[in-house]
Amino acid sequence: MYGKWVYGTFSIAAVDPELKFWGVAVATKPSSVGATVPWTEWRVGAVATQAMSNYYYGPKGLDLLRRGFAADEVVRKLTRADRQRDHRQLGVVDRRGHSAAWTGSKCLEHALHQTGDGYTCQGNILAVASVVPAMAKAFESTRGTLGSRMLAALRAGAREGGDSRGLSSAALVVTHREPWYQTGWSDNWTNIRVDLHRRPIAELERILRVDEKETRRFLAQRAARLRRAKAAGR
Repeated sequence: MYGKWVYGTFSIAAVDPELKFWGVAVATKPSSVGATVPWTEWRVGAVATQAMSNYYYGPKGLDLLRRGFAADEVVRKLTRADRQRDHRQLGVVDRRGHSAAWTGSKCLEHALHQTGDGYTCQGNILAVASVVPAMAKAFESTRGTLGSRMLAALRAGAREGGDSRGLSSAALVVTHREPWYQTGWSDNWTNIRVDLHRRPIAELERILRVDEKETRRFLAQRAARLRRAKAAGR
């Protein structure tokens, strides 16, 4: 139905403003979606670039966010400078939790986006237009970590029909830093990629459960060490 080089996807960029987590979750038919769509930086924001994806929307978008531009200003600056903007889709959440998005007029249907408080959902080449609203509703109604809430949005989008060509690739990135993190450590709290899988979102969920369990154990051990050091007067 579509040409070889057509790329469609559905994604969510979001923030937990209270706990200071930023993230992007995405699913699609082509492989290696985690290498191009999601871009995040702690206390800066999150960017999802897709459809006929402009890779440079990622680093340029984060640079603009880092310089203090709001999400809507970032979307406006990136798309105005791009002659192929009508083929692009973009979602941005800034450091203050404001969100903005762009869906070019030449993105293949169903193509749309929906922004909300602290998040933006977007998709193109979708089976039905209701994929994006279903994602937004799931994110808003789910409690838990930012990663688990974004994953709930992906699951809801997939249940509604997802990418009209099927799914084989998914990714989830969350950035965060604890006060005691060393300067040289990455701000990637979670960075999971699944490729060429029959059920990529289910596999993403399985890995996220393991990852969050290990993180909880690590943080508990860290807290116990700090308590022991404090009790010993160090």
